[in-house]
Amino acid sequence: MKNILLFLTFLLLFTGCSQKNAFFAFDMDKTKELSVSSLQSSKIVSQNADVRGVFSAIYLNEVYPETFNGHEYFFIFIYLKEAKELHSAKDGIESSLKLTLNSKSALKIKKLPKQNQFSHLIETTNNWSEYYMVAFEMADKLNLSLKEEQSSSTATLKYKKE
Repeated sequence: MKNILLFLTFLLLFTGCSQKNAFFAFDMDKTKELSVSSLQSSKIVSQNADVRGVFSAIYLNEVYPETFNGHEYFFIFIYLKEAKELHSAKDGIESSLKLTLNSKSALKIKKLPKQNQFSHLIETTNNWSEYYMVAFEMADKLNLSLKEEQSSSTATLKYKKE
């Protein structure tokens, strides 16, 4: 009985002095919180249900509203089993990958290096993904679609605009 009382006293003292809890490791700044809430991913699936890759995006207007506000801006990263690049129709370069927002083509697509100004918004970067910053005309709704024409693969991300 004496040992149990002694044990409970030490236990109470040590747990009462602790300031950390299970959530201390999840402290994030405002930008990181917004990017995590804005990050969406989808598998790129062909018509015969074959997974061709992964399509992910962060809506930059939500994360950096003071910087990205004239158009709809997205930080996009794509992993495909077969390496392909995304190009804007305005660049004049043919690509089997087509990215649209509400069925409208992008105004500008800029390919980014693996380590770029948005790398801190995502937990990991890798050598297999391609990274892009994409701008679209302003829109009332945000349905972002990626289509790979050769295999008829698609992925769609829907954002709620506030």
